[in-house]
Amino acid sequence: MSGVWVFKNNGVIQLVENPAAEQGDRRQSKKKMLVHLPTGQIVSSYACLEQILRDLGWDRYYGGDPDLYQFHKQSSIDLISLPRDFSKFNSIYMYDIVVKNPNVFHVRDM
Repeated sequence: MSGVWVFKNNGVIQLVENPAAEQGDRRQSKKKMLVHLPTGQIVSSYACLEQILRDLGWDRYYGGDPDLYQFHKQSSIDLISLPRDFSKFNSIYMYDIVVKNPNVFHVRDM
């Protein structure tokens, strides 16, 4: 069972499984994009992202999982893991890149 607990005005709480649909919240349905701040370039493919990451000192890491693209930086213990299918590249992965590369990337709404 997953969802969000919503507190109603009458003091009753209710588990809502899809809060965006029930509240008509459009913010959660907005697409996100990863932007390389120094150039203003939108990351539109893994080829583009890989070149930027290489320039920042990240190397491809060929681990055991064939469903992932992974990058490792020699100077850290960090590992960036991304789904091989770029269509599954979502804001969770984007924010992981932002956290591991402060002041270099930003996630914006499309």
